[in-house]
Amino acid sequence: MLHGFAVEKLYSFSDPEMIRGHKQSYDAFLRGLISFPLNIPGTAYWKCLQGRKWAVKTIKKLMDERRESPRMGERDYLDFVMEEIDSGESPLTEKMATDLLFLLPFAAFESTSSTIVSAFHYLTAHPAALAELTREHEAILKRREESGSVGISWREYKSMTFTHMVTNETLRLTNIVPGIFRKVMKDVEVKGYLIPAGWTVMVYPTAAHLNPSVYDDPLSFNPWRWEGQKVNSGSENFMAFGGGTRFCSGAEFVKLCMAIFFHHLVTKYRYVQFD
Repeated sequence: MLHGFAVEKLYSFSDPEMIRGHKQSYDAFLRGLISFPLNIPGTAYWKCLQGRKWAVKTIKKLMDERRESPRMGERDYLDFVMEEIDSGESPLTEKMATDLLFLLPFAAFESTSSTIVSAFHYLTAHPAALAELTREHEAILKRREESGSVGISWREYKSMTFTHMVTNETLRLTNIVPGIFRKVMKDVEVKGYLIPAGWTVMVYPTAAHLNPSVYDDPLSFNPWRWEGQKVNSGSENFMAFGGGTRFCSGAEFVKLCMAIFFHHLVTKYRYVQFD
């Protein structure tokens, strides 16, 4: 569902067969993403590379078709990316754009679904947080009825303060990304240890997210800990989407997908717990 939603919004895919094939390529990519790098037909690693190859080929084909026959009317994300590339004023190359367009559905397909499942678990176990989330979205519905608007607007999304707090707290506890790799560009000394230039280091987000000197009672689900804090960027204490110049390009898209899911979850359904 999330993958189909992502490719529809990003590329305007509407053909069910195309969406199914695209999802299968991402399934293969995901299953072999962390596997023994044995590039032999039939192995998980080989299927991973083939999946990525097929998805990228599909994106490039779509870009060529758009250049030959530009779309009229409403534009999608791909149109804006191509406009940026063809302007000649952007450092964005077609290869960079292709990688970006490949990664965005992956972010929605994998990290979003995993985070939503975790959020569902935490909210079920914390009625106060669920009640506050429900109040926020029911207030949005009330304002919408008074204004006569239809569907979630950008203004409504930006007003979902507690929703963003729930998202951040879920990401802090769940730690979808197990490690972040960075190449050391120059010698760096950390607490008496020298990390030479050229080495690759792995940052372990869990160590920062569950640090008791930064977060009170770090193992507890407490969205209110984000109250009054900037919740839309990365830092040395919160790196669910990385940080710096390599901050995840799909971070805001993932948060948007989660906000939409939360909205429909709490306004159209009610929890029923069975002993």
